Amino acid sequence: MTDPLGPLLDLPGIAEAVQSARESVDAVHKHPANRRGWPTTAAEASVRAARSSAYLDGGNPEIPEDGEVADPVLAGALRVAEAIGPLLPVWQRAPLQALARLHLLAAADLVDSSDDERLGRPRAAQGVAGRLDLLANLLTGGTAAPGPVLMAVVHGELLTLAPFGLADGVVARAAARLTMIGTGLDPKGLTVPEVAYLRRPERYRHAAEGFASGQPDGVREWVLLCCEAFEIGAREATSIADSANA
Repeated sequence: MTDPLGPLLDLPGIAEAVQSARESVDAVHKHPANRRGWPTTAAEASVRAARSSAYLDGGNPEIPEDGEVADPVLAGALRVAEAIGPLLPVWQRAPLQALARLHLLAAADLVDSSDDERLGRPRAAQGVAGRLDLLANLLTGGTAAPGPVLMAVVHGELLTLAPFGLADGVVARAAARLTMIGTGLDPKGLTVPEVAYLRRPERYRHAAEGFASGQPDGVREWVLLCCEAFEIGAREATSIADSANA
């Protein structure tokens, strides 16, 4: 059977970008601070990822000194970040169930009690359920594509589809992070590719629109951006590890 993501590896520059992303992540895992102290650096990476993701969805990324987060977008992103580890087995076995949980956590403070039935439930719009099923099939063995490519497709497809109509960006980036960890690309979650999107939000949004177009050039640019984000996220991870070692 033909791998549905196989053609992406034939696009110019993709194979090289995938290899470069892998090498960047591997180097982070070899950092002395990450050999035994990785839970501490991974926790910091998770918080930075959540703050970046919240900002991209219009939230205030600053965490108050007293730790009481009032911004609903940031609060949701932080809840999602805390759930990544526990949700990983569910993501690998039943990704749609994990997506529902991600949305419940991300959007809990964005709806009032009279509208909370929206939480965790995809929109009834035509095509949403079918495309989510196709994505779930990819995540449960329907492709042999390397981690960076699968992560880019998960990320781009969820941004494009906006399956819940609320907090979809935070959910998409969390799903990408779960894919990053679950594929073994970055099993400890040390890198922070989200900071790359934060630093160049217009490029991020433009590339996402290219992916949504379905045109080869647009899809290629999106995958390349996601691979580049791993290299930037690896540098962020190195700074975290250097601080831990200081």
